[in-house]
Amino acid sequence: MTPVAAPPPVASAPVYRTPDQPTVYAALTQANVRVSTTFKGARIVLYGAVFNPDDNPADVVVVVRGPTQPVRLVRKVKVAGVWLNSRPVLFEGAPGYYMAASTRELGQIADFGTLRRLSIGVDHLKLEAPEEQQVVSRYGVPDVVVSRLAGDYLDWRNALIRLKQKAKLYDVDARGVSYVDRNHLFRAELLLPTDAPTGRYDVQVMLFKGGAKVSERDLTLRVKKVGFERSIYSFAHRSSWLYGLMSVAIAMLSGWVASRLFRRT
Repeated sequence: MTPVAAPPPVASAPVYRTPDQPTVYAALTQANVRVSTTFKGARIVLYGAVFNPDDNPADVVVVVRGPTQPVRLVRKVKVAGVWLNSRPVLFEGAPGYYMAASTRELGQIADFGTLRRLSIGVDHLKLEAPEEQQVVSRYGVPDVVVSRLAGDYLDWRNALIRLKQKAKLYDVDARGVSYVDRNHLFRAELLLPTDAPTGRYDVQVMLFKGGAKVSERDLTLRVKKVGFERSIYSFAHRSSWLYGLMSVAIAMLSGWVASRLFRRT
């Protein structure tokens, strides 16, 4: 009997299993933003889907944090009838950009403690002024960190948030996430202003049920300079001393040229 070759195995179709727990999926339409001299801001769409195994409603919260940067604030004080700048207060580690968008009001999604622990919302951002802190002993307890700003801390903190909001760098939108398909598919928009800081942006997409976070997806958005601005930026950081000397030389040359022109007129 002539042996007959066995037929090749038939590849089975992949099996997709639905998760047993509430799960959120998300992606960005654009993960890289290129900043040039003509940059006028950007609008990025975040889209995703929610798997919810039961009929209990679920909420989606999107939090975007830009690269941290120190912020120095001063305020006007009147001394002997003259308005002067106060001693500056430095906030370190403040996000250069912050946005929190949700399907409804944050207070209706989770309680105060949960929002504070997860830093969701500008009221729960961790903004510290380390230069104004000191370590003391209180009531027999050593190494207690207190702020020299005391009751003024909230005023300085609120001023920082107001400045960021005015520049459209901080925002909270209670209707920024919208379902488009029976509580399964959703979308949100990220609006970057013209002066958005460059660097890495961390995007958190969180799913809440019953006041607790039950699922999360982490995404990354990068904003980087390109073209001539990128060359100047890299040169300034790579050779800061030479960049400083060239800046001084250009300023002196501009002053000399201006003086010659005004003298002729």
